[in-house]
Amino acid sequence: MFRNQYDTDVTTWSPAGRLFQVEYAMEAVKQGSAAIGLRSKTHVVLGCVNKANSELSSHQKKIFKVDDHIGVAIAGLTADGRVLSRYMRNECINYSFTYDSPLPVGRLVVQLADKAQVCTQRSWKRPYGVGLLVAGLDESGAHLYYNCPSGNYFEYQAFAIGSRSQAAKTYLERRFENFTDSSRDDLVKDAITAIRETLQGETLKSSICTIAVVGVGEPFHVLDQGTVQQIIDTFEIAAEQEDPATEPDAATGQEAATEQGTAADQGGSTDEGAAPMDI
Repeated sequence: MFRNQYDTDVTTWSPAGRLFQVEYAMEAVKQGSAAIGLRSKTHVVLGCVNKANSELSSHQKKIFKVDDHIGVAIAGLTADGRVLSRYMRNECINYSFTYDSPLPVGRLVVQLADKAQVCTQRSWKRPYGVGLLVAGLDESGAHLYYNCPSGNYFEYQAFAIGSRSQAAKTYLERRFENFTDSSRDDLVKDAITAIRETLQGETLKSSICTIAVVGVGEPFHVLDQGTVQQIIDTFEIAAEQEDPATEPDAATGQEAATEQGTAADQGGSTDEGAAPMDI
């Protein structure tokens, strides 16, 4: 991963105008386990993949509650994510104590981005090696933001970060136009499906994924494993019901192809120049 002499300091520019230390921090986000987020007009759903270092250890927590109306999902260095979530929690407490109202999501995201940007401009600091999906609800509606180690932040309708997140992004890009008017339960189902896309062949179980929801009349909370497993079981039952339904169609198609082949053999002398029918 070593590039050249321009990556030894976060404040050193390369001739191409790049800060390699910041790019390395962004690479740490790509190496972390996947996290996804999607929102509608009234709800935001966060999901993440739980990875354990070994079969003997438990997984690290990847979704943190910041306030009743805000939560975050992280990908990258979990320790950095813990520190930043504690900072966000303190900011929410201070704002609520001072103004007796919840902190707007957009203002908190800007403060978090400013904190991350400082680490790209001080030689005695390093960038935070974690990406955060910030889900929240305020007076202007539901919001989903992505905070980058570079100090940039973006608002999304749906997004995925972490390792093998491209498969989840592809699924979300196909479905995101329907998310605005989706119900809470539909959002949860789409979140679980997007997580399953990142597993690439692994069996999806409630023990390896975490789902959290925040919305109108619903404070931020993590769904228990039993509820998540019920939704996963519903997916599997629906898939099993679809498979037998497609098998008779395939058999019918094969019979039709056989009949057409027989007819072509019998009438080969008269229809020699005719194009075959599409099956």
